[in-house]
Amino acid sequence: MRSIRPSSTTRRGRRARRGTSPVLASVALASALALTATACDSGDTDASADTSATAAADDGKLKIPDDIRDRLKEHGIDLDKWRDGAWKNWDKDDWLREAQDFVNPIIEGLWDPDRMRDAEEPDQGVDESDISGDQGVTDPTPEPVQAKAVPPSYSENAPTAGKVFFDSPEGTMVCSATVVQDPANPGKSNMVWTAGHCVHAGKKGGWYRNIAFVPSYNDSGMTAKELESASKEEIAPHGVWWGEWVQTSDQWIEQGGATGGDGAAYDFAVLHVTPEKGSGGKSLEETVGSALPVDFAVPAVSKVAEMTATGYPAAPPYDGQTLYQCADKPGRLSISASDPTMYRIGCSMTAGSSGGGWVAKGSDGKPALVSNTSIGPVTSGWLAGPRLGEEAKGVYDAVSEKFAGQ
Repeated sequence: MRSIRPSSTTRRGRRARRGTSPVLASVALASALALTATACDSGDTDASADTSATAAADDGKLKIPDDIRDRLKEHGIDLDKWRDGAWKNWDKDDWLREAQDFVNPIIEGLWDPDRMRDAEEPDQGVDESDISGDQGVTDPTPEPVQAKAVPPSYSENAPTAGKVFFDSPEGTMVCSATVVQDPANPGKSNMVWTAGHCVHAGKKGGWYRNIAFVPSYNDSGMTAKELESASKEEIAPHGVWWGEWVQTSDQWIEQGGATGGDGAAYDFAVLHVTPEKGSGGKSLEETVGSALPVDFAVPAVSKVAEMTATGYPAAPPYDGQTLYQCADKPGRLSISASDPTMYRIGCSMTAGSSGGGWVAKGSDGKPALVSNTSIGPVTSGWLAGPRLGEEAKGVYDAVSEKFAGQ
């Protein structure tokens, strides 16, 4: 089987990292600091922006306090040097790994249309024979289900869906993600659900950089050719939202791997985001017009009639520019006797759909997010996602509580 991992924008076989099991919520401290980019680039692309460092926005939210600047320097991060490309240094000693060390300064203009559009699929798969430790409860492999394109506009037909972009040592990467409700801020959520391997490299690495969410990416469903001349507003109709706080599980950080099924049963993460530019005081939920509840008490698979997975598949025959969905009755997949079983559905979506939300009727009978895409076979045909239990709820609640009343 293969990890449905983030897609790489490079054409030289750069690979993304996939994850492992989360147990306790790992707090990721992300300082959303406004910087301006000068000739920002990664991999094969360049992005240009204003050359002066931004000390404050009109509302003062992005003012850089001295204590935060000092904290960044403790980790070897000088804001001016970071803006000018120091973030591209992936030396092992400089790759922030621990939960409390995550920082994510905003670099205005970094995520331009070219950088977003050029994201490509990963190049390495894992055979099903690599799965070991089956608990003996894995259901038969589901029949393939052909993914269906979501009709544009996505803002109307799938308003909570979008893409997560980030930089890794292998290049500029992309995952899928979902806007979810915030219990502490009803109707005004700035929370996004994705996969753990879309924010942290796991046991052999640290936090990815320049993590940002773009809701309703390519809202009108333009072709790849049409997107070559599209404006940023057409590609990102609701703007770019940077992760100011990111959280995944301790298990993922300690055990997550680049390939295979390690930690897939706990492969989830939650972002709290802030707009790169002003949103008129509106939250992400208010901006896109919707947010999904998250259900941590979904019945056994035998009682679930259907789950719908949503994402932007990028590996052939897909190109990563169009939003797709698969709907199927779930079965069980067991990878390790020590980990919970996962959900599995038939689906033709490929790499790039990682992190995309799975929706089913929750315990109250209403649609809710119940999982996210984590892994799938090397030849496609099915997807698997984690069951969301206590560990996932701990991650979710911690992010919500961090921003309670804000």
